[in-house]
Amino acid sequence: MQSGTLRLDLHGMNCCQAQAAIDGCLRRAGGSVYRVELVHGYHRGTELRSMIRRVYSRHSRVLRLELGLNPGVTELVLREY
Repeated sequence: MQSGTLRLDLHGMNCCQAQAAIDGCLRRAGGSVYRVELVHGYHRGTELRSMIRRVYSRHSRVLRLELGLNPGVTELVLREY
């Protein structure tokens, strides 16, 4: 049973691979999951971060994006807890 927050590490993936992984994670996320933490990194460029923020800011399952103090992580908020 899944609950709370899921964490998905996207290091070493290109944009197509990362998008497929995120879409799969969102499909598998049960009703008890309210956040998906995406670890994309930032030292090797911002391509993944830009894609995530562009595509998933308007995804039907995502309520909003949250940016934390760590620039290598973006959180997708699926619902309020």
